[in-house]
Amino acid sequence: PVSPPGPGRARGMDLAYVCEWEKKPKSNHCPSIPLVCAWSCRNLIAFTTDLRNEEEKDLTHMVHIIDTEHPWDVYSVNSGHTEVITCLEWDQSGSRLLSADADGHIKCWSMTDHLANSWENTVGSVVEGDPVVALSWLHNGVKLALHVEKSGASNFGEKFSRVKFSPSLTLFGGKPMEGWIAVTISGLVTVSLLKPNGQVLTATESLCRLRCRVALADVAFTGGGNIVVATSDGSSTSPVQFYKVCVSVVNEKCKIDTEILPSLFMRCTTDPARKDKYPAITHLKFLARDMSEQVLLCASNQNNSIVECWSLRKEGLPVNNIFQQISPVVGDKQPMILKWRILSATNDLDRVSAVALPKLPISLTNTDLKVANDTKFFPGLGLALAFHDGSVHIVHRLSLQMMAVFYGSSSQRPVDEPALKRPRTAGPLVHFKAMQLSWTSLALAGVDSHGKLSMLRISPSMGHVLDMNMSLRHLLFLLEYCMVTGYDWWDILLHVQPSMVQNLVEKLHEEYMRQNAALQQVLSTRIVAMKASLCKLSSSTIARVCDYHAKLFLIAISCTLKSLLRPHFLNTPDKSPGDRLTEICSKITDVDIDKVMINLKTEEFVLEMTTLQSLQQLIQWVGDFVLYLLASLPNQGSPVRPGHSFLRDGASLGMFRELMVVIRIWGLLKPSCLPVYTATSDTQDSMSLLFRLLTKLWLCCREENHITEPDDALIDECCLLPSQLLIPNIDWLPINDGIISKLQNKQLVRLQFGKAPGLVGHTVSSQFDAFVRAPGQPKIDHLRRLHLGAYPTEECKSCTRCGCVTMLKSPNKVTAVKQWEQRWIKNCLCGGLWRKMPLSYS
Repeated sequence: PVSPPGPGRARGMDLAYVCEWEKKPKSNHCPSIPLVCAWSCRNLIAFTTDLRNEEEKDLTHMVHIIDTEHPWDVYSVNSGHTEVITCLEWDQSGSRLLSADADGHIKCWSMTDHLANSWENTVGSVVEGDPVVALSWLHNGVKLALHVEKSGASNFGEKFSRVKFSPSLTLFGGKPMEGWIAVTISGLVTVSLLKPNGQVLTATESLCRLRCRVALADVAFTGGGNIVVATSDGSSTSPVQFYKVCVSVVNEKCKIDTEILPSLFMRCTTDPARKDKYPAITHLKFLARDMSEQVLLCASNQNNSIVECWSLRKEGLPVNNIFQQISPVVGDKQPMILKWRILSATNDLDRVSAVALPKLPISLTNTDLKVANDTKFFPGLGLALAFHDGSVHIVHRLSLQMMAVFYGSSSQRPVDEPALKRPRTAGPLVHFKAMQLSWTSLALAGVDSHGKLSMLRISPSMGHVLDMNMSLRHLLFLLEYCMVTGYDWWDILLHVQPSMVQNLVEKLHEEYMRQNAALQQVLSTRIVAMKASLCKLSSSTIARVCDYHAKLFLIAISCTLKSLLRPHFLNTPDKSPGDRLTEICSKITDVDIDKVMINLKTEEFVLEMTTLQSLQQLIQWVGDFVLYLLASLPNQGSPVRPGHSFLRDGASLGMFRELMVVIRIWGLLKPSCLPVYTATSDTQDSMSLLFRLLTKLWLCCREENHITEPDDALIDECCLLPSQLLIPNIDWLPINDGIISKLQNKQLVRLQFGKAPGLVGHTVSSQFDAFVRAPGQPKIDHLRRLHLGAYPTEECKSCTRCGCVTMLKSPNKVTAVKQWEQRWIKNCLCGGLWRKMPLSYS
């Protein structure tokens, strides 16, 4: 046992930031009772407060949604619930939210126009006047297991294996059906199914014949597609009941069947020493939504609590000897029954105010647990308990042993001030009333009794000091998990120190290169976005952020332009025109653009004139970027400048080379779609000059393991470029205004909802200003490459992760442009969510 650290210091956990409400004279946000919060896999947090209006004395039940990277940019919506909100639940894709209230109303919220700060209520269901106590989305049948034991394996499929798990309900062809299940206080279970046409089928059924009050309930799922509901009437002298619920669709109607499962009595009520000590059950939770055989219970009195963990086991039933003599068959094979057995229990604790369970689906086999313990890798193994004195403990989910601790209330006072001078504050201490762990368990969000949101960092090793190599392995393992699942990895970035960035990026790339070609293709853009977000965290790698974002843009343009090519005859050969273009460009290494062009079937490149004209801005970007790269080749010694990593990237240069050929052919059809260069002589053919130099550079590095230095002749020619052509300014992405880079020095950041913080004390951005436009300069739409003017009049949206800006409404109706815009309508090219920007964003 380690002696607890001084006040305000924690072991394994520390405060990253807190965000509070501005005090207004007329109306204020007060925490609702009960207060609820939910954390989605896209790192959006939803929580509730009641807006109390002093004059009218009425309460508005608010739902607030924040993105963890911009917590001050809160989207608050009047939920329209007439009674207090009792449950909030995100779906598994993190794009829809359920809210339920104490009047039996359930609402489903989804994003308007895919904007993370604009939500609308589309559908819902209701059990009139019957408060909802538990709510969950139906399971979609996707379940992974993380094997810590295999964290050194090369194949992602071994580290993160898919577990056979049936969806709660399937449509024709095995597609999981969407919907939700809720339990009400009077013992009803209600299920709503969302049909693909938008219709909602709802059915309500009593949990058992004898309906009784349900004060607490929770929902979990079994691998066979059934649903298990646990209920308690709130008294510890009553049993905790379990029910199996089966949902089916019969003749276009939803049908519910329920069946009673074994129940249990908490051990603290049967233990003579504690018999009447804890009268109320205050928390009842399954340990994971897909683990219906483990449950966590907490019983409390006014000042104390005790927590127990139970597990459902199959046990043999001993048979009396008399029967064994009559029928020998019975004696051989014992009948099996299911029985709840206690796994572990805590001693008497301070009163628990909130519980947060891990969402990381870590495998719990003995070998995995042993390896996790040996390597000190604890994400997913700890659950968080918050207490009334403001502290938070993280305890092991199986043994309930303490793993990390955070002292809340004492951190309110400065350490140097002696405790004697401080008068005892009357009234209750500030404590968390609702808590949620992030999807990798590396961060914990709590909303306290003042409605203030706190973000805690949880060390993956729970405060154990590890060597650098091991710390990197832990973070890498979780980054790979996010890469495979598509979850947002913001909470992992909380733990990345500037000195780790270079190593993490290299190791991530190595692991990626070990995967098979098909998986590499699926993850190709996600890994680039991941590297970009890592490189933001260190001043030595900041210029590479620009390169990675440009690479995402290049991949997207290349796919879009190639997909516009059409085979000339319908009975097409095996390869699409895009693939054939790639093949011919890599086979014919000629430096003359026209000789490469002759080998292509030009009729495949014929497009309508309006289409070609509408692509001019994207074509211009390709032309400008190639010119910028070649002109920056001579001073390649300085890796600080953006664009540097492209000069050694054969694959990207090859893409540029293909696009130059396509653009050259299109230029024959419609000269006005060609990129515009400002040349010093009228006769010079700029495109073929650039193609010649680009090809020479590409030949130096087309084979990844055999990269040669460009020869002096090529460098000399590139040195002449600025005297032949005007070198364009490239509009790099703005350096992000998010919170993550301000959290690295481990100092607590204090924020206020609705007020963007001043960006002071950020060392990295000062070097970066050289690449980004100053405030008064004209703005640009980064994805359409259109100039918006210095004071844009169009409504824009920006990406929550990379800060890329684009217009909300499309100025162009051409199909090709729509095809380009479809690539980033839901998410930015980097995978981040869009948020609507205020009009005055200039």
